[in-house]
Amino acid sequence: MRILAVDDDPIIQEILEQFVGAFGDHDLATAGSAAEALELLRAPAAPVFDCFLFDIQMPEVSGIELIRQVREIALYSDTPVLMLTAMSDKPYVDAAFAAGATDYVTKPFEVTELHGRLKLLENLVEARQMQTRKIFAAAGLSAQKQPRQIELHEPISIYDVDNVIEFTALENYVAQLTRGKLFGSSTFAFTIRNIESFHEHLSAFEYCSLVSDVAEMISDTLANRQFLMAYAGSGTFVCVTESGWRPKMSALMDAINLNLARSELYNNAGQRLEPRVCAGECLRLIWKNSDTIMETVSAAHMSAEAASEAYERRLTDYWDMEKRA
Repeated sequence: MRILAVDDDPIIQEILEQFVGAFGDHDLATAGSAAEALELLRAPAAPVFDCFLFDIQMPEVSGIELIRQVREIALYSDTPVLMLTAMSDKPYVDAAFAAGATDYVTKPFEVTELHGRLKLLENLVEARQMQTRKIFAAAGLSAQKQPRQIELHEPISIYDVDNVIEFTALENYVAQLTRGKLFGSSTFAFTIRNIESFHEHLSAFEYCSLVSDVAEMISDTLANRQFLMAYAGSGTFVCVTESGWRPKMSALMDAINLNLARSELYNNAGQRLEPRVCAGECLRLIWKNSDTIMETVSAAHMSAEAASEAYERRLTDYWDMEKRA
């Protein structure tokens, strides 16, 4: 990978140069400030970077603000960002992930830990490159029936929706919560009803657009709350929320569906799409340890998908009863 590390400490820069060079076939460039990094990224002949390593506390522009500015560069809208910082307090962790960080490591860090994180990011880079090729290839397909290009279970990158992050980033965020206090954290999920039908009948590009539109409706409904959300695939959005809030899921589901009903979503043929969501259970994350917290997130995920399946079964049973009557 071609990696750009941004840290105002020259000792850290030197350490990273030694470590990253020993990890494998990686090319590391360094910058001592956000301004220097942005100048490098925006230069006409700038190399394309596959991954970023950012410190948080830097003069003039922090690493968190740097993430936001880098995300505004189209080429780097979803490039993995690993935070390497001494700031371990939860507000910094929350702000970094909300701004678009992919992972978070606190200084001083172990060599093996950094190696492992970079390997995971390398795998993520390869997966995203493959998915991007699929989406743009699908966008250029003719109207004739073509093989599916996006798998139903695939997490999809969603851009420019407040507090929506990559699913990998959400997993890493939750892992960070286990290293400190969980405060009032809760998790819950929503699943798009009849997602299999949307997946079957929409092109890959239309399908990704639909998922992004639903994400925006959910985000708008939760706008007054502190939360992070990610699309996990199969029509399911997983949320982690703070401030001790434990919503009444039926009321929240109704509010989201009302917003969806008021929206006007269409496919490329001009036919209106009317997605609706089902909500799962809201589960507390407090008092969970690292071995059980992801199991709780998975349980929230599965409960939303189970609710969607139950809804479809009830609908089918209702129509069967009507036919028999």
